[in-house]
Amino acid sequence: MSKRKVAILGSTGSIGTQALEVIDEQSGLFEVEILTANINADLLIQQAKKYKPNSVVIVDDSQYKKVKGALWDDGISVYVGVEALEQVVEFKEVDIVLTALVGYAGLKPTIAAINAGKTIALANKETLVVAGELITKLAKEKGVHIYPVDSEHSAIFQCLAGEHTNPIEKIVLTASGGPFKGKTIDDLAKVTKAQALKHPNWDMGAKITIDSASLMNKGLEVIEAKWLFDLSAEQIDVIVHPQSIIHSLVQFEDGSMKAQMGLPDMKLPIQYAMGYPQRLKNNFTRFNFLDYPELTFEAPDTKTFRNLALAFEAMNTGGNAPCILNASNEVVVDAFLNDKIGFLQMSDVIEECMQSVNIIKTPKLVDYVNSNEEARLITKQIIDKL
Repeated sequence: MSKRKVAILGSTGSIGTQALEVIDEQSGLFEVEILTANINADLLIQQAKKYKPNSVVIVDDSQYKKVKGALWDDGISVYVGVEALEQVVEFKEVDIVLTALVGYAGLKPTIAAINAGKTIALANKETLVVAGELITKLAKEKGVHIYPVDSEHSAIFQCLAGEHTNPIEKIVLTASGGPFKGKTIDDLAKVTKAQALKHPNWDMGAKITIDSASLMNKGLEVIEAKWLFDLSAEQIDVIVHPQSIIHSLVQFEDGSMKAQMGLPDMKLPIQYAMGYPQRLKNNFTRFNFLDYPELTFEAPDTKTFRNLALAFEAMNTGGNAPCILNASNEVVVDAFLNDKIGFLQMSDVIEECMQSVNIIKTPKLVDYVNSNEEARLITKQIIDKL
């Protein structure tokens, strides 16, 4: 495998930092070409000095002079602003774009990378949630491969290797259940932000951790899976698997099922996406069956954790409905993290927003952009009235 130059969008986040650990492990096969951060200038500077990328982007313009001054002697180009994310992915030196941005922010840079013909390692599920039809169509037109980084979608992708002539009957996405598995509505009415941020199995950023606690993360993954694997809602199941060892499964038309298993470590799916189609030798900790004598499964409680049901509803509605769902969710999670609303109120607000924004059955990019802005505004107005 020839050396691949990687642009990491969101290098200071959980996925970005673990991607750099993969590159440390596979330094002969990958080279850092671009690093970007939203506001974490200090870590971006530290990463840039270690990995010597050609360019970095700091989105927060108030941090530009700090980053520029710190990297001046290193000869690293420094860019600033949201638009710069769309520009740097087009650089001819870039082979792979790892989109590890959180939320809607990943949409336009991913579109720019696809238009530039870059291979995409997709950790930003919201890109396909917001505009799955547009993204998959564009990738097909440009001959661009999108390799999933989410552990569940990577598992499905791996299970489908060598099965291109065998139709999928259904897939099963596994969910840990988060920190509140088994809790009642009365229990959830009293949970705190600190409790919601303690995931039992995964080390993730705050937004994704809250999404996991509310099962919205699984809902977003359901919508992402529809577009990645060209599935209908009836072909997608969710099962709670607290140990997070089986990352997801595929069932074929003969009833056979294939599962991908391993320890809950994001470095493996990151490496698989960046190195595909090769499986690269590494020194990651290996799974031992004797450490996990019992693997258990149960149905998700969608009456208590309503976000998963809302996600299926948005997927079935289609059009811009998933975009509305995602925009509202980003606002309510931020509100919860800032102690403006309670845990259960997040679902209430999202549902009200989904009923308030007009549905567009065949949206264009401008419709997604407008729906995103409208849903955010309406969600904030609903929160202000609480």
